Formats: sequence, structure tokens, C-alpha cells
Amino acid sequence: MSVEVMAARATDPGPRALIEASQELMRAMFRPDQNHFLPIEALAAPDIRFLVARDGEALLGCGALHVKPGYGELKSVFVTDAARGRGVGAALIEALEAAARAEGLTLLRLETAEELAAACRLYTRHGYARRGRFSDYVENGCSVFMEKRL
Repeated sequence: MSVEVMAARATDPGPRALIEASQELMRAMFRPDQNHFLPIEALAAPDIRFLVARDGEALLGCGALHVKPGYGELKSVFVTDAARGRGVGAALIEALEAAARAEGLTLLRLETAEELAAACRLYTRHGYARRGRFSDYVENGCSVFMEKRL
């Protein structure tokens, strides 16, 4: 499998389908107050860098960098079931980190959950460390907050 990561529009049909699949999974796993995903339209905002991973025409995953004052936040990182375990998540994280560096950011943060154990392991392998909550997140008994200095 050949993975290519590129910028995309979150509102286009293919990327939209990936985001909808991700959000459907999150809704099935977590209560509404435990879900912190951005609406699809918000992923098309000027302060978002939205990326997709693909193999030819097949979309394998997506992720976003929310550019904030002083840091970036990883959002909506998702890999399809068929592409899991094939390095797609790693390719997305590396591309999102490159996008952050291009923005002059030196710190990345994210929110995930203990129940997303594979995601926690992936972020840890890429140098993300647990930290306390940040921004306007509240403690909900589920969220895991992580960060990495670039």
C-alpha cells in the first residue's frame, strides 16, 4: 500500500464521509458531553489545516490541525478499519506535525480518550506525553490530554 497525505476540503464528499464515519464511532462510544469533535463545516475554517491519507483513489484516513495562538491542536484524526495497522495514522501525524512547523508552531496538543487505546499508543510512540486539561476542555472522566514540543 502506498500512502500519500495531502491537503483536502473537509466538506468535499470523500473527506466528509471519513469525518462522518469518525463522528458516528465517537457518538457510539461516548456521551455527548464527552465528544469534542468539530462540526464538518468548522473543519473548513481558515484556521484549520485538513489532510487526507489516500492510496490512489481510496481514502484511508484524515486529520486536522487547528492553528491557535501559541500552539496547534490535532483534531479529527481518523483511519478507516481497512487501513488500520498499515502506518496510515503515523503518516497523518507526521504530515500534521509538518503542517504545524510550516505555521511556525512549536507545540502540539490533543484530546483523546482512554477507550481509544490504539490512538493513545500511537500518539505516545510519536512523542506525545500526557498533560492536564487545556483550553476550554473540562474534566469528564474520559478525556486524555497530550502534548508534544516540536
